[in-house]
Formats: sequence, structure tokens, C-alpha cells
Amino acid sequence: MVYKVVVSDEDVTYQLELDDKDANVVNGLKIGDEFAGGVLGLKGYKLEITGGSDKNGFPMKADVDGTRRFKSLVDGGTGFKPTKKGLRRRKTVRGNTIADDISQINVKVSERGDQTLAEIFAEPEEEQAEE
Repeated sequence: MVYKVVVSDEDVTYQLELDDKDANVVNGLKIGDEFAGGVLGLKGYKLEITGGSDKNGFPMKADVDGTRRFKSLVDGGTGFKPTKKGLRRRKTVRGNTIADDISQINVKVSERGDQTLAEIFAEPEEEQAEE
């Protein structure tokens, strides 16, 4: 399974893809768990999982255990933003564990490496133009 990984660092986000061979590193991890960024090519970085969504677009929710889909009555937070006070809806959400059904994983930087993310994600054409 190829995962799309969205790395958030302060006000900037970067997107990467995690190949099949490296996907086993994140399979089974839960929201709030940390893993080494070396798998994504971010040497020295530690990343914390903050959420994600499955192949059908249902968001992961931290308080639903496992990998299952679940219809939950929510009054705000993940999956629902109420427009009026007291408004509640039954929404389908995904569990907090990463499995093959997940297509996007959201992570934030918890420990920085030697290089900044801007330097790592700089395109080679921009580097050549600067020289």
C-alpha cells in the first residue's frame, strides 16, 4: 500500500509518498505514536502521527480503537464542524490505527534533524538557478 504522507512543520506543509517496502514501518501505529523520519528521507527527524483518512475519505479519529469504520454521534471535532450550538450529527469515522485501508497520514515534526525541511524539499532546478 502506498501512503500519502502530509508533513506539517509550523505553518508549512509538505507531501511525500511512502512506498510499499517502507509501509510496514507505519502499519499498526496509532494516532499520537512517533516514528523515525528516515523512512521518508528526513534523516534525523522524528514525526508524530496526528491523523489521516482512508481510501474513501473518512477521517481517522483518536478515540476510536482499531482499524474499523464506526458511525459516531459527534458534536464537533474530527469529521464535523457544527454551525449552531448544540448541533450533533452521526458521522462515519475510521479508527485510530493505520492499516492498508488508510490512504493519507498526517504527521507533525516532533524532533528536528540537521537540515531544515525547506532545504530537503528544495527542487534541484532552484538549486542550480541559485549557483
